[in-house]
Amino acid sequence: MALRALKVDFLKQENACQHNTSEYDNSHLLVRRGQPFKLKVTFDRELNQRDKVTFQFTTGSRPSKPNGTLIAIELNSSCLPNEWSAKTQECHGRECLVAVNPPANAIIGKYLLNIITGRGIVFMAGDSPVYVLCNPWCKDDNVYMPNEDERKEYVLNDTGYIYVGSQNNIKSRPWNFGQYEQDVLDCCFLLLDRSGLKPAARRDPVILSRKFSALVNSNDDSGVLTGNWSGNYSAGCSPTTWTGSSAILQNYYKTKRPVLFGQCWVFSGVITTIMRCIGIPARSVTNFSSAHDTEENLKIDSYMNEKGEKIEDYCSDSVWNFHVWNDVWMKRPDLPSGYDGWQAIDATPQEPSEGIFQCGPCSLTAIKKGVVYLPYDAKFVFAEVNADKIEWMVKDMNGDEQLTVLKEEKKSIGKFISTKAVNKNLREDITLQYKHKEDSSEERETFRTACSYLKSDTCLVFAAPPAAPPPGIRIQITGEKEIPPGNPLSFNIVIENESNQSQTVMVTAGCQLQAYTGKIVASLASIIQTVDVAGKQVATIPMNVAADQYMKCMTTVDDELMIRLNVITETKEQEKNSECLITAFQYPPIKVEMPETGKINEDFTCTFTFKNTLSIPLEKCELHVEGLGIFRLEKFDQGDVRPGGIFRSKIICAPKKAGEKKIVAELISKQIKGVHAEKIINITN
Repeated sequence: MALRALKVDFLKQENACQHNTSEYDNSHLLVRRGQPFKLKVTFDRELNQRDKVTFQFTTGSRPSKPNGTLIAIELNSSCLPNEWSAKTQECHGRECLVAVNPPANAIIGKYLLNIITGRGIVFMAGDSPVYVLCNPWCKDDNVYMPNEDERKEYVLNDTGYIYVGSQNNIKSRPWNFGQYEQDVLDCCFLLLDRSGLKPAARRDPVILSRKFSALVNSNDDSGVLTGNWSGNYSAGCSPTTWTGSSAILQNYYKTKRPVLFGQCWVFSGVITTIMRCIGIPARSVTNFSSAHDTEENLKIDSYMNEKGEKIEDYCSDSVWNFHVWNDVWMKRPDLPSGYDGWQAIDATPQEPSEGIFQCGPCSLTAIKKGVVYLPYDAKFVFAEVNADKIEWMVKDMNGDEQLTVLKEEKKSIGKFISTKAVNKNLREDITLQYKHKEDSSEERETFRTACSYLKSDTCLVFAAPPAAPPPGIRIQITGEKEIPPGNPLSFNIVIENESNQSQTVMVTAGCQLQAYTGKIVASLASIIQTVDVAGKQVATIPMNVAADQYMKCMTTVDDELMIRLNVITETKEQEKNSECLITAFQYPPIKVEMPETGKINEDFTCTFTFKNTLSIPLEKCELHVEGLGIFRLEKFDQGDVRPGGIFRSKIICAPKKAGEKKIVAELISKQIKGVHAEKIINITN
């Protein structure tokens, strides 16, 4: 009698535990390649030695054996390395326990299973796909990460922080990566299906990570997220309103259309989610004072006018207060030996690479060595963290413009490169993973190496740090590190004469409002003043800006803004110097109240309280809250909140998963953005 398969039990719970996929909100079997998973197959009779059973796995719309998308495995047959296999572990009557082992380089994606028995009888398990992911626990997988604590952080952790602000005022922004949430994994595979990648490419984390850096932005392929830095987000959501990635990916999966809008930290958060979801270790990385080198000469030019105001129409180079991208962990068999480990990728659409807005993966080792010819985009990433900067003064000389160099800086770019620490809610500085210590001979030698690979002859190379300048005029700007919106701005410009001779100094200062990308939103005030400073003495010049000078701009631009103060000095001997201070705004906090512990399926209340301690009313306040494994993103319209006013919002929570869970809240209004709060609760069974 011909053998027939009647039923397959995918043993989802047991397999998920062994494959570290238990947390996924997905009803199907999720396994990691390079590691066996078990199936319990029920036949219509007991197996005998003459029975031939073939497990057929297919993926993609047109499965075929040559491209590896149709796999036929004869049960208990011998197999070669890097091939699928299926072995009987035990049989009890008509039930057989079978161990299926996908190779460590298997194509990732959704597979359908057919079981073919005697006379070509096929049992189709078409309504139960098997999802195959990359495997950082498998030594033969190119994404293998040997440290268990790092695997927990960079693969399994579904919450974290993205660092924002400025190099003098670093802030942690809570972010829910949410790689386990409903539809997120299906969205990842939908993107791959629409990407046009050949099946073999879906084996390779190098190609996968590069392709996803393109698919997360919508510039070339109607990808996940549309970037917008205009300050006007009326057609969608302001980038500052997102608290995590899952709502973005769920929206895209539902509509199949790009989500509006994102900026760099949002792109980075989404890429972290996707990489962790498919099994590639990933971390969000923030680079403070990040260079955008558009001329590919490893040099950033910055221009100021005679009022001390930054001007932007001379050059497309820029320095962002911060820029957020990602590192992914993998071997690089496509590169010479020694370039495995962390690789930088970036989904923010800044510059096209090979005609597409994509960036990386670029080996951090290559960046640190200055080996900028290696793929992918090493020259661009090297400039972000290690370009030299030249400040220029533009003067109007009877209708002609005269350019003079104010300052050449070798160590102002790439500061406090940051990511979340492993298993700690703390910031880790990883600058030395990207470059040698500033002022070291190794750093200048690396810069020389990088310049040697450029076609341009305009790259400035210094074999060693320049000698200290002779005593002259030093600038110091003092003022509050953070200023509550609605308060006047008050700074002191301190001019110190380090020489022994009296100096007459012309001081020019310009105060401007800018976005985090360095884009100037408005010019607020400027002064030009001449002071006499005796030898070894100081002179202090106050600079004040009324609140209404900047508040009217903050209500028309839907971005988190900062104050920029530029100061330029020039002596009679034409000795020039400059200094810049970036000052952030300080916002009232959100208070989150809830129990420290809870139980699955038992309701608890979470209360959010906000008091407007500012001197100005806050218009059109919105509170956004999200709790992974507890509730999806919720929005509360709070209207206007007068000075001293208080609002409270409550949400009833019914946790569905055990473990440590985090509630994240964010408040925005016309006047303020970027007010965050978080609270952790431990959920038990």
